[in-house]
Amino acid sequence: MKNIRNIGIIAHIDAGKTTLSERMLYYSRKIHRLGEVHDGTATMDYMPEEQERGITIMSACTTCQWNGHTINLIDTPGHVDFTIEVERSLRVLDGAVGVFCGVAGVEPQSETVWRQSEGFGVPKIAFINKMDRMGADFANVLEGMKKRLGANPLPLTIPNGEGEAFDGVLDLLAREHLDFDQADRGRTVTRRAWSDAEAAVAEPWRESLLEHLAEADEPFLDLYLGGEYSLDDVRAALRRATLSRAVTPVFCGSALRNSGVQPVLDAVCDLLPSPLDVPPVTGTNPKTEEVETRQASEDEPFCGLAFKIATDPFVGRLAFVRVYSGKLDAGSYVLNARSGKRERISRLYQMHANKQNPMESVSAGDICAAVGFKEIRTGDTLCAENAPI
Repeated sequence: MKNIRNIGIIAHIDAGKTTLSERMLYYSRKIHRLGEVHDGTATMDYMPEEQERGITIMSACTTCQWNGHTINLIDTPGHVDFTIEVERSLRVLDGAVGVFCGVAGVEPQSETVWRQSEGFGVPKIAFINKMDRMGADFANVLEGMKKRLGANPLPLTIPNGEGEAFDGVLDLLAREHLDFDQADRGRTVTRRAWSDAEAAVAEPWRESLLEHLAEADEPFLDLYLGGEYSLDDVRAALRRATLSRAVTPVFCGSALRNSGVQPVLDAVCDLLPSPLDVPPVTGTNPKTEEVETRQASEDEPFCGLAFKIATDPFVGRLAFVRVYSGKLDAGSYVLNARSGKRERISRLYQMHANKQNPMESVSAGDICAAVGFKEIRTGDTLCAENAPI
């Protein structure tokens, strides 16, 4: 369970959420051909209306593997009309990636989705996209994040040039230049030490990163002042500060030009929480009205939240369920805490946009889609019959 990451991609319209999620799926080898939003071929935009307009309307769920971690990824809409889709998703997610346009910076819907995620206490990392576009300004976006979001952005990669001069990204921790090979759509990443000119630009950023990290994380402050710390100490401090939402690690690149995406995938695994890192979920026992908690463990009684209902032409009504504790088997019975009715779950699926992969069972900390409900609504709690919550 410590290797599961439940994350969402959140942003303003046209910041590049779906393009980023498409690259994540491609580099993790979940898909073998890159689709584009403007061509109507993106994996996560599967509805005809989404493909026609080049926008996301429904939040779509998928799963991919990266560095031994399982990432459950939800791509959410950016338009304010569909903001309830973002709200539903953030309710069950452990972490999020906020995407910002390098030219437009922090936009109105960026503020809305950020506020929603703060309401649910979701730790976040940020990706500043479109650094290759004319007018891109990395420092300006960071300033906007501070002023308009009240965030504490901490850049871990910075662009090597902006606009037409953009040429890869500089990794501040490893002191390396990352180059993404366009011959294989950015899948091959070449690392080399900074040149003197790159070091002159990046070293002040690196010093600022360590200073701000020391301010945000007390254990690291002692090491920093003593002058004796390793790269592992810095990474451990970054993880603690990210989980406590004291800082927001920032990455940059151009998803459309296949640059800067792999560091984001690494950060999702290294910095964002697993189901074990978030507080146990609390609820009320409907019989005694007492508050109860459920730990993220297979040994606890089953409980889960149905956070989205969708209709599929082939399998019927799908209920997307985040499992918080216990284990759920296909063919088993659960109790709907709202209606008080017993329901049989006939099939379980792992979702990949609008495709379903059958599963025999699903455990605490995971996300699945279930079929077989006679009556279910968004927001219903599903639980073990002998342990209602």
